[in-house]
Amino acid sequence: MAAGAGGLVAAAALLLALAGPRPVPAELTDGNSEHLKREHSLMKPYQGAGSAAMPLWDFQGSTMVTSQYVRLTPDERSREGSIWNRVPCFLKDWELHLHFKIHGAGKKNLHGDGLALWYTQERLTPGPVFGSKDNFHGLAIFLDTYPNDEATERVFPYISAMVNNGSLTYDHSKDGRWTELAGCSADLRNQNHDTFLAVRYSRGRLTVMTDVEDKNEWKNCIDIAGVQLPTGYFFGASAGTGDLSDNHDIISMKLFQLMVEHPVEDETVDWTKIEPSVSLLKSPKDNVDDPTGNFRSGPLTGWKVFLLLLCALLGIIVCAVVGAVVFQKRQERNKRFY
Repeated sequence: MAAGAGGLVAAAALLLALAGPRPVPAELTDGNSEHLKREHSLMKPYQGAGSAAMPLWDFQGSTMVTSQYVRLTPDERSREGSIWNRVPCFLKDWELHLHFKIHGAGKKNLHGDGLALWYTQERLTPGPVFGSKDNFHGLAIFLDTYPNDEATERVFPYISAMVNNGSLTYDHSKDGRWTELAGCSADLRNQNHDTFLAVRYSRGRLTVMTDVEDKNEWKNCIDIAGVQLPTGYFFGASAGTGDLSDNHDIISMKLFQLMVEHPVEDETVDWTKIEPSVSLLKSPKDNVDDPTGNFRSGPLTGWKVFLLLLCALLGIIVCAVVGAVVFQKRQERNKRFY
């Protein structure tokens, strides 16, 4: 009996070792100015405010730079605007903090269309996707404020992520659902307090978090592993209005370098040449919405696999112990008849 228990313990240790360590949650940077990359950041006081003399940023369309904010679109119909960093980013691990404000006179579902954050190969190219180019190369984070799909059950405003290698088209009629990797609902419009978004990319993991409830704390929105993004792309932001409108304001964009160790083999990779991609166990098209706007199912992460293995192991141990006890009692009962 003791030998059997020892074997079970050894098996449990082996299985736990194979399952691997528990993934560490993505902690957002505290905004240490030591790692702030000013060449990729937009902050007050804006240099060359109200003119085209901003040394590190280009803007176009309806964008207007004031002393307090950069307004991508005014609360007027059929307007598009964007602002783009002139300096390509060669950081492999980074975190972007966006301080923004979306507001206007429109009542519920009578406003639009939304704002987009970009890390892409293309820049300053107007288009139909929140004022910027479709079929882009890179990463987009959409803050969509208007539901174009009347059949949707998700709650708007809605934040979603999309990675594109130039082959995918954003479907406005379905609010980008077919190309969406993940997303969440967030009450970010017409707030009387500051609203923030954080996008973190590190070692192939994309994390998006929000601070829109005036609690001074980050709330998880998106967490996806297996994301591959090249270096040398550009950061930007754009917004667009249609028949409905809103003010879309950027107060600041701050980029932080993350000090992360990479495997030795990463040193041989030319990160400017890799193609934007995501390794998923299933296509985003296979996901089904629930009323909260989240996907009901998703790929098994390392933590989920670990939990499944642990539950299976515990079940085996319990069955083995119960079986051993029952067997021992039967043996004792049989001895009484001799």
